[in-house]
Amino acid sequence: MELFWGIMIPFIGTTAGAACAFFLRNELDPRIQKALLGFAAGVMVAASVWSLLIPAMDMAEGLGRLAFLPAVVGLLLGMAFLLLMDRLVPHLHLDSQVSEGLPASLKKTTMLVLAVTLHNIPEGMAVGVVLAGAAMGESEVSLAGALALSVGIAIQNFPEGAIISLPLRSAGETRKKAFFHGTLSGAVEPAAAVLTILLAEQIKPVLPYLLAFAAGAMLYVVVEELVPESAEGEHSNIGTIGFAIGFAVMMMLDVALG
Repeated sequence: MELFWGIMIPFIGTTAGAACAFFLRNELDPRIQKALLGFAAGVMVAASVWSLLIPAMDMAEGLGRLAFLPAVVGLLLGMAFLLLMDRLVPHLHLDSQVSEGLPASLKKTTMLVLAVTLHNIPEGMAVGVVLAGAAMGESEVSLAGALALSVGIAIQNFPEGAIISLPLRSAGETRKKAFFHGTLSGAVEPAAAVLTILLAEQIKPVLPYLLAFAAGAMLYVVVEELVPESAEGEHSNIGTIGFAIGFAVMMMLDVALG
C-alpha cells in the first residue's frame, strides 16, 4: 500500500493543480506564478540533494575517497539526458511563441503538455528509484524518506498542473479539456515510477548512479527553465522567496520523515 501511495501522490498533486480550471477562468497572477515556479525549483533542488545525491554517496562509501564517483557520473548523465530530450522532443513553454526541439506540426496544446511532461520524467524516475531502494532494504533509503520525496514532488506538481490548465482555459478551452490536458502532463510520473520499480532487481547494482541520474535530470529542469522563468521581468525577488520556502519545506519533510 505504501508503494501505491508513493507512486500516486505526485500524480494527485498534478491533478489537483489541473482542477483549478473548474474554479478559475483567468491565468494566475504573474507574481503568484513566479512564486510557485520558485517554490517548485526549491523543492526540486532540496529533493535532489537530500533524497538522491546524499544517499547515492552513502551507498558508495565502500569506494573510499572515490565515493563521490557514482554521484558525479550519474548527475552528469542525468543532465545530458534532459539536454538531449530538450533538443529532440518538440515542446513549447508558456509565454513563448517559438517551439523547441525537432520541428513538428503539433497543436499548441500538445506542445505545452510535452514541455511539462519533460519536467515530470525525472521526477517519476526519482520517486521510482527511491521507492525501489527502500523496497530492496537499502539502509540509506527509507520508505518514510521515499514518501517524503513523493509528498514534496506532489506539492510542486500542484502549480505545474495549474500553470498548464489555466492558460488553456483562458484561451477558450472547456473546463474538462483544460483539466484533462493538465492532468495528462503528469501521467508520465507514475508510469516512470512503476517501470523503475519493476526493474528493481536489475538496477540494484547501479542504484547509486540512478539516484544521481534522477537528481541531474531534475537540476537541469531547475537551471534551464524554472529559475529563469521565475526571475524574468519584474518582481524577480518573489521567485527567490518562493525558492527559499520550497527548499526549506522539502528539507524539513526529508529530515522529519526520512
